[in-house]
Amino acid sequence: MISTLQKTVRPVWAVRGLHKSAVEVLKHPAPEDTVTASYGKFISEVKPQHLSSLVLQRSKRMVLDSIGVGLIGSTTEVFELALQHCQLMYAADDISSVYGRRGTRLSPTLAAFVNGVATHSMDFDDTWHPATHPSGAVLPAVLALSDMMPANGKPSGPDFLLAFNVGIEIQGRLMRFSNEARNIPKRFHPPSVVGTMGSAAACARLLSLNPSQCSHALAIAASLSGAPMANAATQSKPLHIGNASRLGLEAALLASRGLEASPLVLDAVAGVAGFSAFYEDYMPQPLESPHDDGHMFLLEEQDMGFKRFPAHLGMHWVADAAASVHKILVGFGPGTVSPAQIQDILLRVPKSKYINRPLPDSEHEARHSFQFNACTALLDGEVTVQSFTPAAMTRPDLHALLSRVRVEHPQDNPANFDRMYGEVQVTLLDGDMLRGRCDTFYGHWRNPLTNESLRKKFRHNAGAVLASEKVERLIDVVEELDRLGDCRALLSQLQ
Repeated sequence: MISTLQKTVRPVWAVRGLHKSAVEVLKHPAPEDTVTASYGKFISEVKPQHLSSLVLQRSKRMVLDSIGVGLIGSTTEVFELALQHCQLMYAADDISSVYGRRGTRLSPTLAAFVNGVATHSMDFDDTWHPATHPSGAVLPAVLALSDMMPANGKPSGPDFLLAFNVGIEIQGRLMRFSNEARNIPKRFHPPSVVGTMGSAAACARLLSLNPSQCSHALAIAASLSGAPMANAATQSKPLHIGNASRLGLEAALLASRGLEASPLVLDAVAGVAGFSAFYEDYMPQPLESPHDDGHMFLLEEQDMGFKRFPAHLGMHWVADAAASVHKILVGFGPGTVSPAQIQDILLRVPKSKYINRPLPDSEHEARHSFQFNACTALLDGEVTVQSFTPAAMTRPDLHALLSRVRVEHPQDNPANFDRMYGEVQVTLLDGDMLRGRCDTFYGHWRNPLTNESLRKKFRHNAGAVLASEKVERLIDVVEELDRLGDCRALLSQLQ
């Protein structure tokens, strides 16, 4: 295994020295004042000391949550299919670890792919605003690349967290190039667009690429980006995250070898679409280089959204609203709601076609159904991992409630994770009317999960595949990550 690792790593490190001189003699260097060049410069020059204590704390929570949802995601059918495909179609390359599978290793890019698939396989991963799933596209790539590096050259904990935060920051900055990106998407799935760019940026930072190479990594990644929203609520949606992680890593590795791409990919160039191809409105802004006194990361301005159950983020508003009605019907003790009590159920939710699914046929459709999640919470008082099992989804009482659901889209309820609300109105057989409304669910960035709640979620998810001792060790390692001399303690705990 050591010889395989050395053969894989040596060309990357060798070319970093060679390519520096090649960049210096380029006939047509990119202008220093372009948007694209500003991003390459930022990625190359930002340092661990630019991460504030708040950014470190928030990003460590993201790392812990993402590992947890990846570990439980390794129990899903779609993950198993992706893993089998990689093992059967590609030569063995035992370098980077696979979530939850002791003794299973793949090439770095394939490990980034399958771990990314695992992370999004249950739609349990974090969500930000403007809307995307930032961690799943970045963390698997950074882990896989760290595994690839030689034993005496593993990233320190601060360097690992810096690369992760660079990947998150680049996604957030790119999303702010467009007003369209602020709303629930209709055309492209955001992680397949900005996620690939974030993965490339994170890996370029971890490889210590120079500014020109970092710009080229982003431009290469742009050619590997984009997946349609039509595949939401299918088994292919998790591939969007897996591909973002994998292809971003490949883009950075290709840039490290000297592959070049457009020096204006992020700029608005009339008549030639670059990254602007993904947005109908596009207003790029340069990214200021970090100063000695720090850099204001977007994560410092806005926290992350963490899900309490595995479904599209929009489901959390209607689930909490329906759960409040459930409490009125059955009190605060145990019990369930009987469909015989209910005449009509009205949901007031944003207009978004791909999450308006009256009768979902699969677990993936159910995770993207206002109706399913509202009725599950109304019946059971909550939505959980078990809510999407075949036994739960086929209950007669659930289908009886689903048949009574109507949906309205009020004008004051936009398809925007920062401004939407969920309202559930239940009319009983005797004509009484009960209403529940949620403006900000528990786990939203305005109402974040406590550390206790986040760790409870992690223990449940990671405990699906790891022994309790390893679960607790992972919690400790992630908490200490910004103080670790290298990240081997983290890498060793993922299987």
